[in-house]
Amino acid sequence: MAGRDAHDARQRRPSGRSKGLRVAGPALAGALLLGAGAAGWAYWHLNDNITSVDINGALGDDRPARPVTVPSASPSASPVPTGALNILVLGSDSRGGEENQELGGGDSEGARSDTAMVVHLDAGRTAATVVSIPRDTLVDRPSCPLPSGGTTPEASGAMFNTAYAVGGPVCAVKTTESVTGVRMDHYMEIDFSGFADLVDALGGVTVTTDVDIDDDKSHLHLDAGTHHLDGTEALGLARTRYGLAGGSDLARIELQHKLVKALLEQISATDLLTDPTRLYQVADAVTGSLTTDTGLDSLSELMSLGRSLGGLSADDVRTVTMPVVPAPWDANRVVALEPDAGELWESLR
Repeated sequence: MAGRDAHDARQRRPSGRSKGLRVAGPALAGALLLGAGAAGWAYWHLNDNITSVDINGALGDDRPARPVTVPSASPSASPVPTGALNILVLGSDSRGGEENQELGGGDSEGARSDTAMVVHLDAGRTAATVVSIPRDTLVDRPSCPLPSGGTTPEASGAMFNTAYAVGGPVCAVKTTESVTGVRMDHYMEIDFSGFADLVDALGGVTVTTDVDIDDDKSHLHLDAGTHHLDGTEALGLARTRYGLAGGSDLARIELQHKLVKALLEQISATDLLTDPTRLYQVADAVTGSLTTDTGLDSLSELMSLGRSLGGLSADDVRTVTMPVVPAPWDANRVVALEPDAGELWESLR
């Protein structure tokens, strides 16, 4: 029996190749399981990063009407959304948090919306218009619901960015809709440190400035010319104001528009799909500092929006500033220039 068992064992002994496959098989399966687990953890982490606010629930029906859309004759022909869309994008000038303060956020508590852009995506998502609303624009701020109950008071001749300060994202959206007459389909907000992290994750951005910038408040000192900026420098460029002629917010907006184009060009030049590590770094930087409405508060919804913009290049994006003039009673503030401002907002409805 022993001889037969030994003979049978020799007969059953796998060749070197089959033995290698039997060893590699479990190893490969284990690697796949580990990879799937890592991917699952990464998805959960990125999804959990996102903070959201139920703006639709807070504002109810007291808002501009949604535009009437004509359904596609063949819905299955388009796997991603293609309708026109308006998104309010805020850059939050956070005053709290050590990292934000090191980046020029100041010493006081709270936050302000120092950068406000209405991003309009045309039907088909092949072109976009980015409209900046100057923070110093004087507006009639409506009453806004507060998360704790009650409402904020109405205010006439208030600076636009006070809406966020007194009522957060909900009041920022309501005030924007009141000023523009345009329904904001979505809301996105990114803070100081997150913007800097995003630029660093992309490998920096290249921007050309027409003037020297010497601004101690934004920590930025640049000679006129072309510069490749890291995240901290790009943030300084987005914030700089006092280093420009007259300390103008309108001049700062022009630099922000250059930065928007530079970011789009850098994203196009960076093949994130072939570099999973960098893709994760970019996604982590974005989601880790992002606040959205509940319609964009998951990774799948953000990915769907991103896929719908796959054909959009920097050349397809137009950047403009809401037409304004100095306020007659305060040279340091501006008011909407009519009918130009109204005609601009009408084109986005």
